Amino acid sequence: MKFSYYPGCTVHSTAIEYGKSIDAVLSVLGVELAEIEDWNCCGAAAAHSIHRKLGLSLPARNISQAQKQVDLSPQLITSCPGCFNALKRADYALRNDEEARKEIEEVVGFSYSGEVQIRSLLEILNHEMDEKDLKSKVKKPLNKLKLVCYYGCALVRPHAITGLENPENPMMMDNIMKLMGADVRDWSYKTECCGADLALTHGELVQKIVGRLINHAKDAGADAVVTSCGLCQANLDMRQTGPDPLPIFYFTELMGVAMDVPNRKGWWGKHIVNPGPLLGRLGYE
Repeated sequence: MKFSYYPGCTVHSTAIEYGKSIDAVLSVLGVELAEIEDWNCCGAAAAHSIHRKLGLSLPARNISQAQKQVDLSPQLITSCPGCFNALKRADYALRNDEEARKEIEEVVGFSYSGEVQIRSLLEILNHEMDEKDLKSKVKKPLNKLKLVCYYGCALVRPHAITGLENPENPMMMDNIMKLMGADVRDWSYKTECCGADLALTHGELVQKIVGRLINHAKDAGADAVVTSCGLCQANLDMRQTGPDPLPIFYFTELMGVAMDVPNRKGWWGKHIVNPGPLLGRLGYE
């Protein structure tokens, strides 16, 4: 199974452990991601707040690059919720706003075909992979690990553009973690904002937001939080205060633990809250 892939900036930098765990897990599953050539930053949170055309044209250029290899796969996969959101916003404008499409095509220098489908990695694992195949790869069921799944804002909002099911109560990550055997706890904060880029300008405010989220996770009985977003992981991992901080995992890291992939201990050194002691205590090291 092969897909075109837009990695975005973070899996090659601040979320490198996410990128490494994605590669390791998908290798086990027999999924190949073909990184699109000469991709650029999607603009993240900054571009669209400065200039609408810039905020649409940057991700649209990546769609134009994916069009060049559409014969390889019409589906363009991204693992980052922020990148997914940016790509979906650009694709929505290209599909539904003729004036915006002409502007974007002129800026980027391409003709939009509409063939490329923007998909999140979570979607692919939920809808393109067979549950029995996923479960068959589990060597160390995570039944001793109690966790909550945290989606954040960008993956599911706005629903009219992202198109994902259950925008108020998404279950894709929950489903995957349950297939890995984890004890996934219900909580009401899975799509609350972590503070996002406000961490750069209003650190104390984000610390309060993160503190509330961590307290709610603990109230749900969680030993850890699992996410798919590099910014969410960074905020939750860096800005916890008080005793007994919770490890903040990427969902692919825990898939790697369940599948017993080699060399995964190298991922833990990238975390602020070291997950090693928790995993060791539960027998997952």
